Amino acid sequence: MENTAFFKRDGDTFLPQPDGRGPWNPNSLHGRVVIGLAGFELERLYGGPEWVPARLTVDMYRLPDFSPITVTTRVLRDGKRIKVVDAELSSAGKSFASARAQFLLPTQAPAGSRWSPANWDVPHPDSLPPPDAAQFGQRMWKMRRITGNFGETGIKRAWMSEIREMVQGYPLTPFTRVAAAVDFASPFANSGDQGLGYINTDITVYLHRLPKSEWIGF
Repeated sequence: MENTAFFKRDGDTFLPQPDGRGPWNPNSLHGRVVIGLAGFELERLYGGPEWVPARLTVDMYRLPDFSPITVTTRVLRDGKRIKVVDAELSSAGKSFASARAQFLLPTQAPAGSRWSPANWDVPHPDSLPPPDAAQFGQRMWKMRRITGNFGETGIKRAWMSEIREMVQGYPLTPFTRVAAAVDFASPFANSGDQGLGYINTDITVYLHRLPKSEWIGF
């Protein structure tokens, strides 16, 4: 079955599609598609080959339904090396989320050596078996479990890859992949032996570089 996009674009509005449904209310959108749409529109309007998205913060303060969504943006700083832009997402006449992105112009790294953490040493996703099709999330994305799982305590590691476009007709960019996936960190970390009892209200993601493939590691 063909995977449908989370949104269709209609002029200046975005029309939510059924696959964007969230887990807390059958008539509301998933938080990750809200974050993904914010990242998508900020990058579409203000990104580009010369601008690298370095940070994205999204606050989610209302559960949006399936009404058409508008995204209003405001440039806070448009300099030669840094660009900072705000966005507000609204539907049914109400604001439900706000976002801020920082874009930087890449430059040469300064001379000298400095500390950096070790590389993430885990099996490549192609070497790991896919989970059972009935497991949580597999209908929404591709997963490859490394260690730990939902319903367990302790350290958990996994790979995730998106299986559908954020907006119909717009191929996923590396930044949109990150924006759509980052919300997964909260339920993956906070699920325990009694399930998941936390609703994620915000995210902040810092990017030292864009991902090099379709897979995002958690």
